[in-house]
Amino acid sequence: MKRPNRLSRSRDFDAVYRHGRSVSSRFLVLYWFPQEEPAAPRFGFSVPRAVGGAVERNKIKRQLREVWSGRLEHVPAGNDYVLIVRPGLPDAVAANGFEWLGERVDEVLGMTKVAA
Repeated sequence: MKRPNRLSRSRDFDAVYRHGRSVSSRFLVLYWFPQEEPAAPRFGFSVPRAVGGAVERNKIKRQLREVWSGRLEHVPAGNDYVLIVRPGLPDAVAANGFEWLGERVDEVLGMTKVAA
């Protein structure tokens, strides 16, 4: 993912967590918050230790980055997003495949339109 589309500072993550809205599914939680000056959407990923070891967490982050980069055109501009992975997602992706992961991301993105 390109730099303008990444959340990297801790204070940006905190603003999304504290002031943003959220939707959740069995495996993912998506927070979003409007940017101060509307620009390209920015994304951050949070994969807690409960999900697995470092190798497993980094693998799921790589997969999620790939999924998000394919959906950049369809995501509304002017928001920051943080996607939190819940335990069990890496095993489910291994069992169901990469396309299944894309469907789960689409599921939470669709919920943002309903919740807005």
